[in-house]
Amino acid sequence: MNFRPGDKVELLDDNLEGIVVTHEGDMVEIKTSEGFNMEFPASDLVKIETPIEDFTDNVDFNQVLEEKKIPKKPNSQRIKPKERNAPPMEVDLHIHKLTKSTRGLSNYEMLDIQLDTARRQLEFAMEKRIQKVVFIHGVGEGVLKAELDYLFGRYANLKFYDADFKKYGLGATEVYIFQNTKA
Repeated sequence: MNFRPGDKVELLDDNLEGIVVTHEGDMVEIKTSEGFNMEFPASDLVKIETPIEDFTDNVDFNQVLEEKKIPKKPNSQRIKPKERNAPPMEVDLHIHKLTKSTRGLSNYEMLDIQLDTARRQLEFAMEKRIQKVVFIHGVGEGVLKAELDYLFGRYANLKFYDADFKKYGLGATEVYIFQNTKA
């Protein structure tokens, strides 16, 4: 770096600054802010308060200003209070949602498909640490609801209750899975 008399400089490895008195070869003599004259290699010094004329011509000031701009915060989506309490996972156990056709299936086979789906989804929710799951079973005669109650009762780390009446009516059960249970 080229130093001229009068340039304000600072020592790289020490808390020392001063003004350049002379610059000969690789050595620069500075007068410190305390009033002492000292010599240092030019590689150990750095200019501070560099005048704008000393910058090279290839500096794009618009680009520098663009880099200094503080980026805008991304807009966060506001969650409505109704959606905040909504469970993250719903499982619809209506048979027409689980199979393409019920043709040729007995009531027992349909119930077995529904219970198997409920068991798989419950295990998935536990594995993925999903805390609330709503199982939509419909009202019907209550056979599927009774079987789900029996299934959920076999797990020690969850509690279950009727889901939100306004949203599901009487045809859904909400399951709350406790996350930090000791085995």
